Amino acid sequence: MSTTDSEGRSPAPLGLPPTTRPPTTRPRPAGATRSAPSTRISQTPIVDCAVYVDGRRQPHVSPDDALAVAVDRGGFVWLGLFEPTQPELDSIAGRYGLHPLAVEDAVEAHQRPKLERYDDDLFMVLKTGRYVEHEQLTATSEVVDTGEVMVFLGAHYVITVRHGDHSGLNELRSRLEDQRDLLCLGPSAVLYAIADLVIDGFTDVATAVEEDVDELETSVFSSDRTDDIGRIYQLKRELLQLRRAVTPLEIPLTKLAERQVAVVPDAMRSYFRDVLDHALRVRDQIGSLDELLSSILQASLARTSLSDNEDTRKISAWAAMIAVPTLITGVYGMNFQHMPELGTRYGYPAVLLVIVAVCWVLYRGFKRNGWL
Repeated sequence: MSTTDSEGRSPAPLGLPPTTRPPTTRPRPAGATRSAPSTRISQTPIVDCAVYVDGRRQPHVSPDDALAVAVDRGGFVWLGLFEPTQPELDSIAGRYGLHPLAVEDAVEAHQRPKLERYDDDLFMVLKTGRYVEHEQLTATSEVVDTGEVMVFLGAHYVITVRHGDHSGLNELRSRLEDQRDLLCLGPSAVLYAIADLVIDGFTDVATAVEEDVDELETSVFSSDRTDDIGRIYQLKRELLQLRRAVTPLEIPLTKLAERQVAVVPDAMRSYFRDVLDHALRVRDQIGSLDELLSSILQASLARTSLSDNEDTRKISAWAAMIAVPTLITGVYGMNFQHMPELGTRYGYPAVLLVIVAVCWVLYRGFKRNGWL
């Protein structure tokens, strides 16, 4: 991917103030700027900032001096941010030399999972997923909630920008600090750990959704008459959202696992191949669930159509039985003097017996044929 602007200039070097960086060349749509509601409570977007040298976390360093300390000691700084605003991220981008297009994506959020390269630096977007617990699946149930994690990766830094409340990066940092051998491999180890955490989250979500699919399948094929079409459609929409978060990760992970990348040492490729394998399995699982839901939807429609046919047959059977007394009483309702059995003493009960007998024969026939 090209990293020069329309005038052929390269991104600003490390430490250049944001006001002197090349302007964003991406066209902006007219109208009001999109803004997502922030869930941030703290006044600062910095969640944690630490310098790691030889896999060990160093004593506290100011975020303003962290990069210089990391470069001086031959380590890297991991700066964690939560929903930064444009001015906040611009000030950080000036110190770390982040590309303005990547900075814009990190602030705006709602990005498609991707991996972009700017000179020797990387910018990766990952969607996070969380299963929303619910007592009963309805036609309006929210099943999958998604967030985002953006990762800026350089030779001496890794910056994570989190949107959403379910990525668990604090716990991940604690676990990584206990794995010195992994952290010794540099900033790309953090990117691997984040990608692995995201894929594991999607695996848990897919497993939980599978239980909802099993519940729907049982409901559709139960002896009770249920209307599950709305629930099936809603679950298919949630699966589509999950697929949009997982499927695009295949290409970025393939690049990290198979191609030569300056900030990713060869020793990390096997780790990214493992994450890629897990991502492909989750993708296949989601695809299988979607196909199964399509089959369940067709079965539900078929059962609905069959139930309608059964209702029609029952109505037709009762209408046929009602037609017999209607016909006979209609004939005897005519004002003719010479009609059979009009003068007979037992004519009236005989006609009633005939009506009952014919209706009973029809009822037995319809019952035997499954119409009633």
